[in-house]
Formats: sequence, C-alpha cells, structure tokens
Amino acid sequence: MFCFESVVRYSEIDADRSMTLPAMLDLLQDCCTFQSEEIGVGLDFLQKNHRAWVLLSWQVVIRRYPKFGEAIRAYTWPYDFKSFLGYRNFKIEDARGEVIAYADSVWVYMDTENKRPVIVPEEVRQSYCFEAPYEMNYSGRKIHLQQDMEEKEPLRVGRFQIDTNHHVNNSKYILMAEEYLPEGFKVKEFRAEYRKEAVLGNLICPMVKETERRVMVSLENEAKEPYAVIEFMEDEE
Repeated sequence: MFCFESVVRYSEIDADRSMTLPAMLDLLQDCCTFQSEEIGVGLDFLQKNHRAWVLLSWQVVIRRYPKFGEAIRAYTWPYDFKSFLGYRNFKIEDARGEVIAYADSVWVYMDTENKRPVIVPEEVRQSYCFEAPYEMNYSGRKIHLQQDMEEKEPLRVGRFQIDTNHHVNNSKYILMAEEYLPEGFKVKEFRAEYRKEAVLGNLICPMVKETERRVMVSLENEAKEPYAVIEFMEDEE
C-alpha cells in the first residue's frame, strides 16, 4: 500500500474552508501517480513505451470533508489486473487515522499511438504489490442515463483542462458537472463513467437531471454521445 501525507491548502478549499471534491480527486490521482513513479513505471516509462493509464470510472464515498490546514494521508493500492484493465482502491485518513473518504476506480491500459487498449505487460504487473479490495458497496462501472434530461449551455474545452494524455483530465469533468448542483447540495457519494475523450477545442453539451437527493450530469459531444456521465448523491444530514 502506498501512502503520502498532505495538508489541506487554501487553493483546495471552498467558501466554507472545506476541501473541494475536485481537490480530493486530484489528491487521489496524485497518490497513484506518485506510486507509479516510485516503482519505476511512471510518466517517463509510459511515454517511452507509448502507453497510458486512462480512467474509466470512479466511485467515491465521502464521510466528511477535511478543513483548511488539516493534516491528511492518502493511500492507494491495486487489487486486480484483468487483461487491459486495472482495479485500484483509495482512502483518505485524518491525523487520528480515521477514514474520511474512500474510493474504487477502474483504469484501462492504452496504446497512445493507435488509441487502443492493450494487455498489461508482466513487467508492469510485477511492479505492483496487490492487496485485498477495500470493504465497500461496489456499484459497478456502468451508469445508465436517465430520461428527460435538461440541456444546458455548451462549454468549450480550454487549455487549462488538458493533462499529459492531451485530453480533459478526469477531475475537470467533475468540476464542470458540479456547476449544475443545487445551492447547498453536499455530495456524500458520486460515481463517474468516462466514455470518450474530449480534447482541446471540443464543444461539451451538458445534460442534467435532478431527482430527490441525486443529480445526474451527462457531458456530451454535439452528436449527443457522452464524454462523461456523473451521478452525485447528497448527504441526508
């Protein structure tokens, strides 16, 4: 299990001094990237071999949002590889060792030249230490779109949303989708399914459906094909 320590920064908080959801996702993404760097299969290795890990789905459960200046620890570990897919858990603990958030994720190992999945090589597989899956209710990767979704004003992908894979970073989709949450909606759990990659200059057409304590956002292209589907669940407290 890989771990790194952090402190909630001013740049990571909202108006209530709580860490934002996209900041928590960035923390988790940094955690698994740091692990890959430490064991020698990080960005340089991937670029040299024309490979990339591309996120297919998130499921994140948040017990509480850490506050500005709070010491936290992020943990990650893979629990399975199947063909070209990788399965990875995460958790965030506070200074007392209490779990304040946990997550499941599914990734695909991609050939960046022909944009196709490839089987995870043995060299990469043996670089990681596998551990048991985290005890949680796993919802699965697929999210079924709801009917009668409301169309919102389109968005244009900007340079600040692009990562080293030259497409919109996964947390930037969440940042876009959060704009359609009602005032005061506090996310306790969310799921995201990434279906297509959006790149610089693409038009993103948001479709939104709000039901009791749930908001679904589908970020689509002009042909109504989703780039990402996000489902937010609200805390009942």
